[in-house]
Amino acid sequence: MKKNHKDQPLYMISIAAKLAGLHPQTLRIYERKNLVRPGRTAKSTRLYSESDIEQLLYIQELTQEEGVNLAGVKIIM
Repeated sequence: MKKNHKDQPLYMISIAAKLAGLHPQTLRIYERKNLVRPGRTAKSTRLYSESDIEQLLYIQELTQEEGVNLAGVKIIM
């Protein structure tokens, strides 16, 4: 199966956090809760794709604008 260019892991956690308007620690929390799954390099560095950034923005919208907690976000997603 061919990957979409939006699924290509490109951004390190600091850049992904800036693009999504979040703190890097928040991205780690989302990963621990299986809300987002960044790619990993051979040395286990997290790399986020455009699709991951879109997902982070959606999570942010649900939590901050709609008042959904993370458990609710997981159900929605």
